Amino acid sequence: MPEPPWRPTLGAIPGDGGTRFRVWAPERRSVSVVIERAEGGILRASLDAAGDGYFGGTVAGVAAGARYRYALDDEGPFPDPASRFQPDGVHGPSEVVDPAGFCWTDQEWPGLPIDALVIYELHVGAFTAEGTFRAAMDRLPYLRDLGVTAIELMPVADFPGSRNWGYDGAALFAPARCYGTPDDLRRLVDAAHRHGLAVLLDVVYNHVGPDGAYLFAFSPWYFTDRHPSPWGKSVNLDGPRATDTRAFLIENALHWIHEYHIDGLRLDATHAMRDDSAQPFLAELAARVHGGVSGRQVAIIAEDDRNLAHLVRPVEAGGYGLDAVWADDFHHEVRRALAGDHDGYYLDYSGTVGDIATTIRQGWFFTGQHSTYAGHARGTDPSGIQPRRFVVCLQNHDQIGNRAFGERLHHQVDLAAVRAVTVLLLTLPQTPLLFMGQEWAASSPFLYFTDHHAELGRLVTEGRRREFARFAVFSDAGARERIPDPQSSSTFEVSKLRWAELAQEPHAGMARLHRALLELRLREPALLGAQTGPIVSEALGADGLVMLRASAGTTLAIVVCLKGHGTHDLAALPVLRGASAGGPWHVLLTSESPEFTADPLAPDVDVSGDAPLIRFRRPSAVVLARAAWPE
Repeated sequence: MPEPPWRPTLGAIPGDGGTRFRVWAPERRSVSVVIERAEGGILRASLDAAGDGYFGGTVAGVAAGARYRYALDDEGPFPDPASRFQPDGVHGPSEVVDPAGFCWTDQEWPGLPIDALVIYELHVGAFTAEGTFRAAMDRLPYLRDLGVTAIELMPVADFPGSRNWGYDGAALFAPARCYGTPDDLRRLVDAAHRHGLAVLLDVVYNHVGPDGAYLFAFSPWYFTDRHPSPWGKSVNLDGPRATDTRAFLIENALHWIHEYHIDGLRLDATHAMRDDSAQPFLAELAARVHGGVSGRQVAIIAEDDRNLAHLVRPVEAGGYGLDAVWADDFHHEVRRALAGDHDGYYLDYSGTVGDIATTIRQGWFFTGQHSTYAGHARGTDPSGIQPRRFVVCLQNHDQIGNRAFGERLHHQVDLAAVRAVTVLLLTLPQTPLLFMGQEWAASSPFLYFTDHHAELGRLVTEGRRREFARFAVFSDAGARERIPDPQSSSTFEVSKLRWAELAQEPHAGMARLHRALLELRLREPALLGAQTGPIVSEALGADGLVMLRASAGTTLAIVVCLKGHGTHDLAALPVLRGASAGGPWHVLLTSESPEFTADPLAPDVDVSGDAPLIRFRRPSAVVLARAAWPE
């Protein structure tokens, strides 16, 4: 079935003989579009009041490539809040863009269901030396061969300066000009689909950047004082004129889905989107996006630290109907276990293998218990939610970049333990996410970087260092001064991946481990598709953990020793007792294979009995298989 035609209502929409302009400016008496003529000079055209604070009109002779701004009463001119491109930066004129002019080749692309996602998160600017959409496109064959099935782009909405994480987006509809043109982003998505890769995009609807966002000039109703926000005024989702603010954000989501063929959106920090309305904005957004697309799969994924099951429950069951949610508890438990982190939100986590096993079974650990860090009960019961609706990771941009020195997990934890827990991550029933370079234990950190004007940049640097004052290791002012300056270009440059490492050890071995695990995930019936039945995940002593994955034809046992060494007899696991009808066990993979490490120290695995007996010599993991036993 063909997709419904996309009819944007905001911004500059080129057509036969001219361009239609439409903008929301409810407190303004008059709005004019100020067009920069290619041959020189200015064309100024008044827009008609269209009711409810909207102004619009068609200007003949204006085509794609024209640059324009809006004059509001006697103020401005300002860039378009729905600008499709800001070629001279967020403070400059907007450019008319014709999305219909791009020649797509992905007409048969069906998208990917949640069950098929293995996500690879990347920052366009730091992913390659060039830091562009076109350069990222050149790496797509590598990602396909690695075995991931989706790339997730950190926010690309244009921001002030030449480098930024993307969460200071100011032009929410415009791909950042430092990464390339709108058509360059389309080329990246089109090429990804040719390689069988879905493309997810991180979008930020909980705030706008501190510089270059002109929404305030057009309407005071985009933001509200009704709810507190870490970024000042919160986005108006439930106050007066909130209907129009919501419409603006939903149009933004639909624009990425339709004009760029994006396969899904990751909604940043939805816990910061305060909304007391009768119809929750998140539910409305999910319904509008899902209802606006046919013939292909599109996913809406929330980043939300509240562990709220209703976000991903279906609408008919009283939920919001989102497709998945980031579930950070797995990361936090593993980080506490391996690296010993205990400051901040890690205070709530024990890092015991028992709690890690519980987190795997449930999808998240906190299901209503009191959180010491938050000061109140946190979480809800996730019973009945398919495991693939939980997105889990060992590393992501936040968990690396929000560290003072941007250390990745393998910078602080022995590689043997990292290999072991990687086996666990990539055999989980949940949806795994990798952060760029994680698969080869990249040497580069991922630091927080910005490029604001001098005064704002100074405040950002001071604020960044002040944030760490509560940590004991940074209680001294001199220690805080050593935290890399977000404003320094070197902070950005050192965060770029060094692709030459892929040919070197131990990086090459780590990459081979990831490829082998992802191939296993796509090949083994027990790892494919949605989990049916309860998840079996149990502690083995103080440092061991076993997880069982079963299908009609195969049972896998993933046995992990997270710390030290020890012997584990799986006969102690009740579910394996009396299971001899399943036939003999055999080893499918161990993290200590010479293929994955130059100094292997393989565990001894005895599969002669009904259940394996494994003696670990150091942190490592084993994946065993046998025919499934009768129910």
